[in-house]
Amino acid sequence: MSKQIKISVAIIGSMALLLADNNQVSSSPDWLSILPPLVAIILALITRETLVSLFAGIWIGVTILKGNIVEGFLSTLDTYLIGSLANTSHAAILLFTLGFGGMIGVISANGGMRGIVDIAVKRAKTRRQGQIATVMMGVVVFFDDYANTLLVGNMMRPLTDKLRISREKLSYLVDSTAAPVASLAIISTWSIFQMSLLNGPYEQFGITESPYITFLKSVPYSFYCLLTIIFILMNTLLRREFGPMYKAERRTIQTGAVMQPGANPMTDTSQIEADNRFGKSSHWSNAIFPIIGVVSIAMLGLVVTGIRSLEAGMEPSLRNIIGGADSYAALMWGSYSAGIIAIIFTVSKKLLSLHDAVNAWLTGAKSMLLGCAVLVLAWTLGQVSEDLGTAEFLVGISSNFLTPQVLPTVIFLTAAAISFSTGTSWATMSILVPIVIPMAMQLMTGSPNEIVTSPIFLSTFAAILSGSVLGDHCSPISDTTILSSTASGADHIDHVKTQLPYSITVGIVALIFGYLLIGFGGNLMVSILIGIILLFIIIIVLGKPIRRDMEKT
Repeated sequence: MSKQIKISVAIIGSMALLLADNNQVSSSPDWLSILPPLVAIILALITRETLVSLFAGIWIGVTILKGNIVEGFLSTLDTYLIGSLANTSHAAILLFTLGFGGMIGVISANGGMRGIVDIAVKRAKTRRQGQIATVMMGVVVFFDDYANTLLVGNMMRPLTDKLRISREKLSYLVDSTAAPVASLAIISTWSIFQMSLLNGPYEQFGITESPYITFLKSVPYSFYCLLTIIFILMNTLLRREFGPMYKAERRTIQTGAVMQPGANPMTDTSQIEADNRFGKSSHWSNAIFPIIGVVSIAMLGLVVTGIRSLEAGMEPSLRNIIGGADSYAALMWGSYSAGIIAIIFTVSKKLLSLHDAVNAWLTGAKSMLLGCAVLVLAWTLGQVSEDLGTAEFLVGISSNFLTPQVLPTVIFLTAAAISFSTGTSWATMSILVPIVIPMAMQLMTGSPNEIVTSPIFLSTFAAILSGSVLGDHCSPISDTTILSSTASGADHIDHVKTQLPYSITVGIVALIFGYLLIGFGGNLMVSILIGIILLFIIIIVLGKPIRRDMEKT
């Protein structure tokens, strides 16, 4: 028995004994509520077995709820896992992921991905250019984080592999230009969701300002999201890395190994790459039309479902249309339509037979199965945490020492902690906004309409959004982190370990020189400027240069 397995068994056994006599959960959330995500995260980092770790966390959580380890195991299977699969939104994401994988399988087999790599290499001939191209694509696909992650990761992976960019670095670039970009975009599935959370509190306090205007005003205060994008650009342009990321990049440059020995990638790209032998052409057009299809059809789907949702007499504004859109349906329409387009295009050009094209689609879909399995377990753990009251427990702790000056700082930390523990940023926002907005109204002086325009209120609202993204980036049980590993073909735990120092660095700068300064009357532009300068100094001091003589591009 390996050391990791022994540790896992010891931890799970100790938890089981600890919980054996716990017949019921306290009526108010207590410290036990943070145990399941904590166990899952620690086990994942120790054992590198994500599936086992997540299941252990779920089992312990359900045991706490049921008061019996056997009933906890049975309920984990027949209630919680089934419930995650039966959730309409979850099923849509799984189907979208499989459909997207199928499309990637077809355009890989017909030579389209090779064609894109060939043309990209002519323009992005160095590692720095390849990373900048990845970042730029992440910014361009701004309308949804899931679409961003799966498209950018799968599209750029062949190019970054050829340029000797580690899978860890690719997954970091993909993850850090997904949620931050979508969260800051003027119109996206994220921005509409975020502003819609203000509707209830605004009606409660009779606030007349539009939630959309409040969201737009809060964007400059989303310090973590803004500084993450700036940090990525500086990191790429300066070609300096630190921590585990430096080791990963040095390994790939010197040996050509895009993953470390023994890595367990979230996507099985070997069969997809083997299917390339079927293609008779490596022209970029074999891939570009399906890719345009998935983006355009998904965006059209947002408009169509949004128009359908408009109630009688409702103004058909862009905000109302996108706000009422069914993003899950739109993404599914896009991925499966693009798969059909790819098959028709491939067969009509006689690149593959219909049989081979369909098999290529199935191969691509199968490559996503591990990522889908991890997603289901992550969602299940999130539901267990919700039933245990993990978020309420963390909010209760933070509310004991709030003043207007420290409100943005404390809320940023609370949002990060909840998102890290539950693995979901949207649920964190949904929990905190209805609690924190009334709290801010009580703590701050002035009329409600005056309060919502103040820097402290705007930075507090932005702290919820940015803190949720920070926790999401750091958490190994986050769905977007899992999808980033899946799309990039990276080992999930390696992605988390290499991204964590970068995310925490930006988070600390955002916390101290962003939210803390604003809370005590600091100037917004000064905070941003100090943050940029400090990140630059950190990269120069801590970062080790990726020397030109190390690069074999």
